[in-house]
Amino acid sequence: MITPVLLCGGSGTRLWPLSRKSYPKQFVHLTGADSLFVASARRLSGAGFAPPVVVTGSDFRFIVTEQLLEAGVDPGAILIEPEGRNTAPAVLAATLRIAASDPDALILVAPSDHAIDNPDAFCAAVQRGVPAAQAGQIVTFGIAPTHAETGYGWLELASPAAADPVALRRFVEKPDAARAQDMLQAGTYLWNAGIFLFSAKTMLAAFQAHAPEMLIPIKQSIELARADLGFLRLDAGAWAKAPSISVDYAVMERAANLSVVAFAEGWNDLGGWDAVAREMGADANGVSTSGAVTAIDCADTLLRSDSDGVELVGIGLKNIVAVAMNDAVLVADRSRAQDVKRAVEVLRAKGAKQAEAFPRDHRPWGWFETLALADRFQVKRIVVHPGASLSLQSHFHRSEHWIVVSGTARVTIDDTVQVLGENQSVYIPLGAKHRMENPGRVPMVLIEVQTGSYLGEDDIVRYDDIYARGQGAKG
Repeated sequence: MITPVLLCGGSGTRLWPLSRKSYPKQFVHLTGADSLFVASARRLSGAGFAPPVVVTGSDFRFIVTEQLLEAGVDPGAILIEPEGRNTAPAVLAATLRIAASDPDALILVAPSDHAIDNPDAFCAAVQRGVPAAQAGQIVTFGIAPTHAETGYGWLELASPAAADPVALRRFVEKPDAARAQDMLQAGTYLWNAGIFLFSAKTMLAAFQAHAPEMLIPIKQSIELARADLGFLRLDAGAWAKAPSISVDYAVMERAANLSVVAFAEGWNDLGGWDAVAREMGADANGVSTSGAVTAIDCADTLLRSDSDGVELVGIGLKNIVAVAMNDAVLVADRSRAQDVKRAVEVLRAKGAKQAEAFPRDHRPWGWFETLALADRFQVKRIVVHPGASLSLQSHFHRSEHWIVVSGTARVTIDDTVQVLGENQSVYIPLGAKHRMENPGRVPMVLIEVQTGSYLGEDDIVRYDDIYARGQGAKG
């Protein structure tokens, strides 16, 4: 039995504007019906796999549970990182958690934002690595390269990969174009997928040998962790004492007991819009399209509209990426796809909210988006899941008017409780304690009109909340 560890705390800034800090690429529907996280959870479930351990951030905890429910996967544990400190602390925390009940347990660490075309073939590759992992090897998975990629790290094999697994000679940093071409032609190099299979005791021994400074703070973060609904919140004070470093740098590049299983059945880390275009497929002119788009005389171009009502038209474009949302548009030369991350840094520096905030704000009860915003009013569309409930709350600076447009709302205003149906409305005065619930079996949709001197999401005082979020914008 293999316990998957799904890492889903990254921000995916190279896929801006679709992927942002508040709702990164692993949760987005990029290339198929499922999000990348859901696809990963499905792929690593069923026969031969134990329930997964998920490591994520506090802001994503309810998105994780909602999407796991969608996938029909029950997690073994969901560990909440107090802050992102790269992958080494996350891997060590999950390993310690699993080792506490079974030091010999086999663990498969996988990012949750990769696309794999053939899940059965990937699971077969994992099984090929099991004997080596049981024998004390750390098994990594290398992808047979299809082109001279400069955006990936590479693996140099000790010998040609005639049979799995084969010994790893060394990790290679992201190369320049000439070096990548040489490695492609050599035949003894694979792309580094960042997926690892090992026994718990083997990985703990590797941290003890190569990164011992991490053991005490991460152990303490687990010992002092507290349960929060269905989550385990790692202790922030202890966690902050651990170095912020990737597991590759902390352990993998220093260990001598590494083996590689080759995989050549379709893998893509979707690390940039050029990679997304390859995964989407293209027409005879190399044009990849998604959403409401029109391409006229274009070649080798990605056109994507991810907002209802936004029609994207490209005319005479060549080697271009154009992605449109209702609050931001990206237009870039396809060869500069890896530089999108730089654009996010510039936007963040100038204070543009689009740098990190997604137009649709996801909450444990559903989501909302702003339709109009001015100095003293804001109009939102709010969608509440069946059976879900917002917190009992009040505001210091705004009053609200709710109009139900679909479904049924149970509304509490101070001591009054009423049920509203489609086309009915209610007014919430400034300072009134109020709550909105969906008692029905279908999503409830309403329009909220806010008026007041301050309309920020942090103007919320919570008195009761079934999601235990505490105070603040999200809690």
